[in-house]
Amino acid sequence: MKIHKEKKIKKAKAKSCLFACVSQNVFTRIMTLKSAKAIWYYLKEEYAGDERIRSMQVLNLMREFEIQRMKETETIKQYSDKLLGIANKVRLLGTQFLDSRIVEKILVTIPERYEASIAALENTKDLSKITLAEVLHALQALEQRRLMREEGSMEGVYLAKWKNKNSGKNKKKELFQENSQYNNTQIFPPCPYCKKTNHPQQRCWWRPDVKCDNCEKLGHLKHVCKSHEQQEEANIVEDQQKEEEEELLSMSCFMTKKPSKGWIIDSGWLY
Repeated sequence: MKIHKEKKIKKAKAKSCLFACVSQNVFTRIMTLKSAKAIWYYLKEEYAGDERIRSMQVLNLMREFEIQRMKETETIKQYSDKLLGIANKVRLLGTQFLDSRIVEKILVTIPERYEASIAALENTKDLSKITLAEVLHALQALEQRRLMREEGSMEGVYLAKWKNKNSGKNKKKELFQENSQYNNTQIFPPCPYCKKTNHPQQRCWWRPDVKCDNCEKLGHLKHVCKSHEQQEEANIVEDQQKEEEEELLSMSCFMTKKPSKGWIIDSGWLY
């Protein structure tokens, strides 16, 4: 009696473990099965399949393994993890998959930037007996050294840009200082164009070789252009005229508006 009770408890525990391991969608399909053995065989047929289905799955995985190529943006770890994931799926289906095949795949499909490591491995070790861990360690070491060099070169580029930026700022500062010297109350020889002594001859606004940006005439700059001043005055006058016209229009509208003297007759319909 005691043994029967223990067996019954074990069957209930096995059934509850199977129920806990599956998702909710699968649980709705196996909840009507009475024994743990029936649940196990149902899951085996559903997901493992027969020999023909497993062989088809293995072929698909092998095809996926063969078409894999390492991308330029991938690292050795990412690429090896992808290959190992496919190999483990094949092994779970009951097919033997050796690490030597993964080693050959990695050595053949990695980019040209790893040729130095491959040549070193060929000269120092027997590739038919080399392990997957040794290949991955050698390639990852080369990858780390390359990343360190790239970081150093990037730091050099940033330093050069920073120096160029500072040199440009210094040049601007020097030009500003040179220009500010002319703005001081320094006395120069009389200018032959305007007869003033507060600026040198080459910085005069009335030089005959300069061209005005406003009127496009020679002999003066935009700062002292008379047409520019006249245009500004004309714009001011035009704005004033527009304001006066708007005021007159509003006043005329107000004066022409007649008061309404009509009566509103209540018909009493609402009441």
